[in-house]
Amino acid sequence: MTPARLVWTLVGATVLSEIAYPLSAGAVRDRLTVVTVAVFCAASVTHALVTRGPRTAAALVVVTAGGGLAVEAVGTATGYPFGAYTYADSLGPHVLGVPWVIPAAWTMMAWPAWLAAGRLVRRPAARIAVAGWALASWDVFLDPQMVAAGHWTWERGDIPLTNYAAWLGVALVMMAVLAPAARPSGVDVHSGPGDAPMYAVYLWTYASSVLAHAVFLGLPQSAAWGAVAMGPVAIPLAVTLWRARR
Repeated sequence: MTPARLVWTLVGATVLSEIAYPLSAGAVRDRLTVVTVAVFCAASVTHALVTRGPRTAAALVVVTAGGGLAVEAVGTATGYPFGAYTYADSLGPHVLGVPWVIPAAWTMMAWPAWLAAGRLVRRPAARIAVAGWALASWDVFLDPQMVAAGHWTWERGDIPLTNYAAWLGVALVMMAVLAPAARPSGVDVHSGPGDAPMYAVYLWTYASSVLAHAVFLGLPQSAAWGAVAMGPVAIPLAVTLWRARR
C-alpha cells in the first residue's frame, strides 16, 4: 500500500466510524468514540509524515498532543483556562487526570485545520489566525456532543463561554508554535494535491456534524451554532476546492 493510499484508507475508516456513531448506543458508542479519535489522529499524523516529513509530524504530535495534555491537565486540576469540568471514565485510561484520547483529539483536528487555512490564506499571521479559528470552532460541535454523551461534565451544568474563548486562545498558540516546523527548509508549503485527504476530512467533519447534531443526536442548538462557527472556514474551503476543479 502506498503512503497516499494509506492516508485515504485511514480517512475512510474515520468516516465509517463516524457514520456508525449516531447509529449505535451505550458502550458500543463509547468504544466508537475512542476508535474514531485514534484512527483520525493516525490519519493526520501519517499525512503530516508522508507529505511534510518526520520533523513536521513530530512537531505536530509534540505541540498539539503534548500541549493539549498539558492544558487539559491544568484545566481539570484548576478550572483554568476552560472552566471547571470533570472527565468520566468512559473514554478509557487517564494520564494526569485526562483521558488519553483527548490529546489525540487535539492532534487529529489541528492538522486538517492548519492545511485548510493554508488553502485559504497566504500571509503567515493570517494563516495562524484562520487555522486557530478552524480548530477552535470545531469545539462548538464537540463539547455539546461529549457532554450529552456523559464523557465530561461542567461544574455549573452549562458549557461556559470561557471554554470556547480558551479553546480559541490555546488553538492560536498551538498554530503559532507549529508554524515554523510546518515550513520545511524555511519554505511554507501552503497546499498541494496530496493534501486532499485532509481537506476532505475537515469538510466531512463539518457537514456530518451539522447533520448528526440536527437529525440523529437531538442537539439542534449546537447544529446551528456549530454551522455558524465552523462555516467561515469550511464553506470557503469547499468553494475554493470546487472552483479549482472547474
